[in-house]
Amino acid sequence: MTDPKVLFLCTANSARSQMAEAIPRKHAGDRFDVYSAGLEPAQIHPYAMKVMAEMGMDMAGQRAKGVSEFLGKMNPAYVIIVCEKARQGCPTAFPATGATMVAWPIDDPAEAEGTEEERLKKFRQARDQIEARIRDWLERGTRS
Repeated sequence: MTDPKVLFLCTANSARSQMAEAIPRKHAGDRFDVYSAGLEPAQIHPYAMKVMAEMGMDMAGQRAKGVSEFLGKMNPAYVIIVCEKARQGCPTAFPATGATMVAWPIDDPAEAEGTEEERLKKFRQARDQIEARIRDWLERGTRS
């Protein structure tokens, strides 16, 4: 039997969903096959890579992907949407596969303005929120 697939979804697949893709590898080991995608994919934000590296999590090998790479080609057990815009525009194909849909809206750190340190603070906050949600989700048996 294969490991359950988890797809983290956001708008650009440049920060939140990328961080969410990396975090379960640390906390869940090989319990899941983890992926991320965006409705409008863009390059991975360098601050996302930087704040993940601060925690010893390497995002090397990850790349921004569009949701179309997965629609009809993958049956995720869970689709976790980490932004409100993606939740509103989420393709309806995943519920038909029996995937458990979960919404964890987290503010987009890529929209932060200010100094580099102020912007990095927003990325750290998003990272920490995502990590807390994932740890809680894993501890509760991945119900929501």
